[in-house]
Amino acid sequence: MPATAPRRFTHLVRAALCAGVALAATACGPFSGASGEADGPFPGMSGPEIADTAAKATAKATSLTVDFAGDTTDGNIKAYMAIDSQGDCKGTLTMGGTGTAELVRAGDTAYMRFDEAFLRSQNEGGTAEENAEVLKTLKGRWLKEEASSPEAKEQLEFCELDTFLGEFREGFHLMRRGETTTLQGKQVVVLTEKDGDASYKVYVAAEGEPYVLKVEQKGGEEPATMTFTDFNKPLGPIEPAAKDVIDLHKTRPEQ
Repeated sequence: MPATAPRRFTHLVRAALCAGVALAATACGPFSGASGEADGPFPGMSGPEIADTAAKATAKATSLTVDFAGDTTDGNIKAYMAIDSQGDCKGTLTMGGTGTAELVRAGDTAYMRFDEAFLRSQNEGGTAEENAEVLKTLKGRWLKEEASSPEAKEQLEFCELDTFLGEFREGFHLMRRGETTTLQGKQVVVLTEKDGDASYKVYVAAEGEPYVLKVEQKGGEEPATMTFTDFNKPLGPIEPAAKDVIDLHKTRPEQ
């Protein structure tokens, strides 16, 4: 039985999450941004100007929650992650019928827990005895690893809020200003862009801090939606109970 957490799944999820953030920074549309409205939210500001303001405000958040759903070339991916500026995070990751993984980073330590469907998929082709041993050992248990280890480091990149939001700093310099509407009970300005068969919308809060509240792609090869909530809300206690944890360093066989 492999002692390290499966890498392929979390690598795909991380790539999808980063791709979702990058939707808003696409630099391949036919527009240069419409002029701003004289009144209403963001008076006199164009699409690119609103986008730049939103990017800076969102990047300053001390924490946020992201809800991602998308169809990628590797299948349907869903993720729900709470992340803070210290690099701590907690959430769930699901890819198609593969199953679900839970992820926690608390300080210098990472924890991952997998449901039965995921454990079975990772041990596909194994004997009945091997599958039974995997489930007996890992089902309902958290795998513990140092966050700086090669096994965990790549998987945890999207837990770094600065890295995760860094895509916004590329700018939305081709977004056009669209309608003013409501989202999550708040007034928002919608920024739009079109690239071939894909159309993009970015929803920017027009009340309070001008955070990016939603990024949406329709059409194209990998349509996806990502919603941001719980800005600056502390994560609270996130470490699993010690009785539910398996330390990989203690269970991994010597090489």
